[in-house]
Amino acid sequence: MQTSTSLLSRDGATPLARQLADRFAERIAQRLLLPGTRLPSVRDCAKHHGVSPYTVVAAYDQLLAQGLLEARKQRGFFVRETALAGGRPPPAPRPASAPFDATTLIRGMFQAEARHAPGLGTLPAEWLDLPMIQQAMRKVLAQGEEAEKLALHYGEPAGDPRLRQALARRMADVGIACPPEQLVSTVGATHALDLVTRGLLQPGDAVLVDDPGWAIEYARLTEAGMRLLPVPRGADGPDLAVMERLIEQHRPRMYVTVSVLHNPTGHSLSLAQAHQVLRLAEAGDLLIVEDDTYAFLAPNHAPRLSALDGLRRTIYVSGFSKILTPAWRVGYLAASAERVRRLTDLKLLSTLTTSPLLERAVALCLEQGQLRRHAERVAARLDAARLRAVKLAASAGCHFVTPPQGLFGWIDVGTDTERLAQRLLDAGWLTAPGLLFSATRRGGTLMRINFATAQDPKFWALLRAA
Repeated sequence: MQTSTSLLSRDGATPLARQLADRFAERIAQRLLLPGTRLPSVRDCAKHHGVSPYTVVAAYDQLLAQGLLEARKQRGFFVRETALAGGRPPPAPRPASAPFDATTLIRGMFQAEARHAPGLGTLPAEWLDLPMIQQAMRKVLAQGEEAEKLALHYGEPAGDPRLRQALARRMADVGIACPPEQLVSTVGATHALDLVTRGLLQPGDAVLVDDPGWAIEYARLTEAGMRLLPVPRGADGPDLAVMERLIEQHRPRMYVTVSVLHNPTGHSLSLAQAHQVLRLAEAGDLLIVEDDTYAFLAPNHAPRLSALDGLRRTIYVSGFSKILTPAWRVGYLAASAERVRRLTDLKLLSTLTTSPLLERAVALCLEQGQLRRHAERVAARLDAARLRAVKLAASAGCHFVTPPQGLFGWIDVGTDTERLAQRLLDAGWLTAPGLLFSATRRGGTLMRINFATAQDPKFWALLRAA
């Protein structure tokens, strides 16, 4: 990496060591450097920023004095687990088993407009259909007495009836037979997953999770007191032998998985793999939570565990943030009648209700076919972006660990992506290193890219030079 990417000012009144220390302190405060992260070696940092090793040592000494770093003999400098910017007293310690601070990814989503973001977790804003969203809301507000009811009163506990009817038809499109009475709307898919955790698990329960997998789900389950049991997920899907062994040894209560267009690998279960997973779940009396967040980017005929199982021991979760807009927090879950009653009661206790206005607007987008047509346009555009990104990755000497599908690519860049992410951030690029998707916080040379936002050849040139 060239030292010209450094943004340190040599013409200002602030010493270089102070500038460097302030930059690291800011990133620690923003959780862009995770607790436990190893900072670059003195030599690497000096080379990258074009300063002397003495300057780097002075900067690290300042961070040590502020309580933001700790020095480990013969290993280097690490962000302290309780580090906060400004020397403020640390909060109560997080559970020792927490894999990392998942707010890193969330903050990245909010800050993406300020920098290039090939690691973004959503479609770029310009790919979304603002006129469709505006039109849907105008139609809802033009419904006279019905609009007044939606705007000025609580909604129904299970969600807007028209939305649940539209969702039942949508579920049939992906092969899942589910009446409206077995559907509950939520404040996004994450809320649905949280309801399932709090309603159907107890602290200390063992839960199977994909590894790599969704960072926020790892942290959320850990914060709820669950024991994570990672199941390796690769080009051939989940490692069924490991899953079977974990079930026999630990008797987990639940398996949380993305069966279609898995994040971050892009893998989708084959019909045979889905049958094997259900067979293991049946034998181990295991509940499966199927997160189908990327449903609108996948073909309807892709095998869903909930379709094969008929919602007997599966709970289906999805939402609209990845295809409609992340600003409208509308998600839903489908489950057996008994589980739906329990989870609806819990929804009442946690949120009272969800937004009737937003849910009716989503229902209109579904009923009138606008969302389906929008999804088809996005899928075609994503196919083209994926082809370009694959060529750019090859030109940079990177290779895909799993076949490129869906929104995300899982690539091997040949160097430590945790350290690489820090250098790329200096150059204005927000990335998603493999560490963020590891249930055991294991680093390495893997990185997730978003095909839609990884189109700039400059980014791939930086990877090639790394």
